[in-house]
Amino acid sequence: MSQATASVTRISAPSAHPFSPPDIVLQTDPEDERIWVPLKEGVWLRPLMYNTVQGGWCEVVKVRGGGFVSRHRHPAPVHGLVLKGAFRYLEHDWIADQGTYIYEPPGEVHTLVVDDDCPEMHCFFAISGSVNYVDEDGRDVRAEDVFHRLDRARDHYEEVGLGADYVKNFVR
Repeated sequence: MSQATASVTRISAPSAHPFSPPDIVLQTDPEDERIWVPLKEGVWLRPLMYNTVQGGWCEVVKVRGGGFVSRHRHPAPVHGLVLKGAFRYLEHDWIADQGTYIYEPPGEVHTLVVDDDCPEMHCFFAISGSVNYVDEDGRDVRAEDVFHRLDRARDHYEEVGLGADYVKNFVR
């Protein structure tokens, strides 16, 4: 078994649609740090699904204490669930801790922050459309869509020895 396939188990299932992949992919080694794709210092992404047909994706975002995800907005709703730790948005006065469901309405600008006293935060996010990073005045600086995320993951998996094709496990 190659190193790239050693960390996943494939389970065949009937396809919901003729063009759907024939497999459901499950991670068998969630402790494998190579799965986590770096976004920036102190922030990593764990791909779960890239929907290249409708332009969305699901991922777990990991942020170590003192880390943040730059100010951004989305053109479509985003849903999240905190799996571990806690975070807050600079633009709100609440804290999302383990078990908290988050809804980000389209167009809302927010900056995700994990405070120094939280060693590590994990949050599942289901994203449609794009992530549009903005400056202090809310003007778009750059955008990332599903294909940017997919390319970032492919390059990372090649670099860490899983192979560029490892990203295909997440494409739907």
